[in-house]
Amino acid sequence: MQSIAGTSSPVEHLPAPGNPARPLGAWLAGLPPLLYHPAMARSKPTIHDVAEAVGVHPSTVSRVLNPGTRHMVTAEIARRVTEAARSLGYHRNALAHSLRTKRSSTIGVIIPDITNPVFPPILRGIEDALAGAGYTAIIANTDGAEGRETVVLEHLLARRIDGLVLATARRKDPTIERCIAEEIPLVLINRTTGRNGAVPSVVNDDAAGIGLTVAHLAGLGHRRIAHIAGPQALSTGHERHRGFLAAMKAAGLKADDGLIVTAESYSEREGQRAMTALLAEKRKMTAVVAANDLLALGCYDALAAHGLRCPRDISITGFNDMPFVDKLNPPLTTVRIQHYEMGLQAAKVLLERISTPDTRRVDLKLEPSLVVRGSTGRPS
Repeated sequence: MQSIAGTSSPVEHLPAPGNPARPLGAWLAGLPPLLYHPAMARSKPTIHDVAEAVGVHPSTVSRVLNPGTRHMVTAEIARRVTEAARSLGYHRNALAHSLRTKRSSTIGVIIPDITNPVFPPILRGIEDALAGAGYTAIIANTDGAEGRETVVLEHLLARRIDGLVLATARRKDPTIERCIAEEIPLVLINRTTGRNGAVPSVVNDDAAGIGLTVAHLAGLGHRRIAHIAGPQALSTGHERHRGFLAAMKAAGLKADDGLIVTAESYSEREGQRAMTALLAEKRKMTAVVAANDLLALGCYDALAAHGLRCPRDISITGFNDMPFVDKLNPPLTTVRIQHYEMGLQAAKVLLERISTPDTRRVDLKLEPSLVVRGSTGRPS
């Protein structure tokens, strides 16, 4: 029997139990496979074994096996090192690497609702950017609960994350204040605090997006346009409501306070509640601008419950263009945001902040576009 390095293991030359003349190695080899396998006497391959097999220094192997430094080695050497590591069964010790570099190569990502279809493409963008730099995302869901967010943050910090992507920001947010105080690299995504600060962000132009829906409806001839606003404690709800009022004014239309209802959360149930409340007011309206697609779905439910049809009786618009809204009946007219690009850019901003803590704060605002489908039409 040979060790993985090609030399006999010292344990094999010890005397066998009950027969000092017989080597222990020969005795072990006679045991049934379930009791003993030659690999049990072998030591784990080391970085030095890989370096020796390729004929390079161990530091070169380390650079190749770290995605963040692989570019420092030629493609041919990287290929040979990777093949040798795979052949020998060598894997980098993540814990040892973390202790040595004081980095875990993990990023925390906190989202408010994992069931919301808008987040998977955002998360894909985050993970693609992180993977290219040798980082892994730990994704946590809060269900929009501030108390749960505090617990989630504690767990992530206990895992020594290198940074945080936060999609749960409120306009006044203790989580953000704590991250700033403890100098945890942080980037906000999709939502902001609504005021300038020390935290970089990657968001959509929410006001401009809602403006596109109002201009579209006004162009179709709608004059009595209602609005289901998002939660005002969130920048998305606040900015889209502000954008609605500004766009109505720009179109020469009066925003009727009686036709504006604020949702307590971004959910289909809240959309149905808000739309039911609007219908109960019995004020004339021909269109509704919902602050996101889930609220718009709730509007569909309320219209159906009242025997009304979209867009024959009331046109509906959403915001986000989340997956499958084009399959609804009727397909939803909505504002398309750059989901994947938002995640990709947020991760890149965070990685830059980790590598260069003193880098200039970046705030990116991505431009939305309007997707016109069957839920909007001329008023009857």
